[in-house]
Amino acid sequence: VHGEFKMAAYLNKLGYFGIAVAAAGSVVNATLYNVEAGHRAVIFDRFRGILTEVAGEGTHFYVPWVQKPYLFDVRSNPRNIPVITPSKDLQTVNITLRLLYRPRVENLPAIYTQLGQDYDERVLPSIGNEVLKAIVAQFDAGELITQREVVSAACREALNQRAKDFNIILDDISITHLTFGTEFTRAVEYKQVAQQEAERARFLVEQAEQEKLANIIRAEGDSTAGELISQALEEYGNGLIELRKIDASKEIAATLAKSRNVSYLPGNGNMLLGLNSA
Repeated sequence: VHGEFKMAAYLNKLGYFGIAVAAAGSVVNATLYNVEAGHRAVIFDRFRGILTEVAGEGTHFYVPWVQKPYLFDVRSNPRNIPVITPSKDLQTVNITLRLLYRPRVENLPAIYTQLGQDYDERVLPSIGNEVLKAIVAQFDAGELITQREVVSAACREALNQRAKDFNIILDDISITHLTFGTEFTRAVEYKQVAQQEAERARFLVEQAEQEKLANIIRAEGDSTAGELISQALEEYGNGLIELRKIDASKEIAATLAKSRNVSYLPGNGNMLLGLNSA
């Protein structure tokens, strides 16, 4: 009986120890927080406010109830900003700007204090609309198409300057979509058709001029040839004509010689036919 009493006491102590270890583990676990890769954390302290120190990746300690961590994604994130605004010549422009942004890590406490964790929702649409409307108003519709790189560079410079005021870094800025109103699009189509018709008319005119020039040159050549033939007849008589007749006869004879359906007869009319006697 005494041994059983000792065993029970030992098990009770072991159980208390296990409970103490579990409680201690829970307390320790409650004082830890993890910062994943590509993230940073700022700590809010109930007595001191937002701490200036930024917690990096890994596991960190904090005081429960007194302190609370707030996580920020510090990787480059994409965002599209669509804007409809008039151009310099009052054409409706539908333009979309694509941004790659991230917060400035050392200024995360100030970002949380002034803007909160949704700083991108508060800042980027407003400054994007502001800058795009100001830049697009400096160019007419044709320049927005032909000088797209200049427009993109102007947007990049202005947006970087504005984002710097909010401790935001813009890694890339590009124009991904640029269209115009239906009236302008229809006018561009009509202009293209008119240009094609003008090019076709210009080609027909040039073709007619070339044909006219060729006819003139051909007529001059025929006239020169006629003069030369007349001079030859005057100097050498009918010898040239006889020579041409001989050449023509040679060509006719060569053509007939190649035909299987042609028979040759003597010129004096004498012809012997092979007749079989009955």
